[in-house]
Amino acid sequence: MQLVIISGRSGSGKSIALQALEDLGFYAIDNLPAMLLGALVEELENGHSRRIAVSIDARNLPEALKRFPGLLADLKRSAIDCQVVYLTSDARVLLERYSHTRRRHPLTRNTQLTLAEAIDSEEQALTGIRDLADLLIDTTRLSVHELRGRIADQVAGHSAAEMTLTVESFGFKRGVPPDADIVFDARCLPNPYWDPTLRDSTGSDASIIAFLESYSVVDEMYTDILAWVEKWLPEYQASQRSYLTVAIGCTGGQHRSVYLAERLGHALAESHPRVRLRHRELGQQRRLGAAVETPGA
Repeated sequence: MQLVIISGRSGSGKSIALQALEDLGFYAIDNLPAMLLGALVEELENGHSRRIAVSIDARNLPEALKRFPGLLADLKRSAIDCQVVYLTSDARVLLERYSHTRRRHPLTRNTQLTLAEAIDSEEQALTGIRDLADLLIDTTRLSVHELRGRIADQVAGHSAAEMTLTVESFGFKRGVPPDADIVFDARCLPNPYWDPTLRDSTGSDASIIAFLESYSVVDEMYTDILAWVEKWLPEYQASQRSYLTVAIGCTGGQHRSVYLAERLGHALAESHPRVRLRHRELGQQRRLGAAVETPGA
């Protein structure tokens, strides 16, 4: 049985994620009381539903949320392929989304909390679930289509026997990706941005590749990063992790980080079956190796 628990901040796309899984054949339940999780799994496991998706979030009673870690531990000890997916978004973006839709935040009902206070309070209430999440998805810059693509690829297609490794490029000027597990800083490398003829190119273009590969320090950093990841990846796999994100950042996330992420992703795909390459600032994403490419998904 495959069980997916969707949680996260209100307005971050939980309903979209749940609907995407339902469209893919999951038996989906929104706003499930956490205390009923075990009973639901037992009931459906004896029936015909082998793929279940439930939403558990701050609409639950506080006591139920406190007991969630214990409930999840019981499920993890069983033969169920259980994964927790946590959706988050920048608080300012959540404020804008609620302003545009004019919907009420769940925690502002029957309380004196302002919208900003409710958003902050919800994040604190869900800390226990977020800390246990197998996959964290930041939807701040994701469209509905992109979120559905991530859910279909990373969640519905998940296999408990294999860890999904994501190599991501990003720009520090827009912040470190919240879902990054390991971060490398490439800002010390020569920057093609200062050459006006290269400024509009990306780290995937031949001109940028030639520029960066003319400096030995670039290859030294790539070699060190690859060696570090290859050395420690087996330890992360042995710790029963379902997902691991290695992020490489430069100033704008267009040249140096993209180049290094491309090289690293393709090198790791030679020995790892589930590698994803994502360029956050370029809005590109694809699977590597034998998997089908899905740009922008």
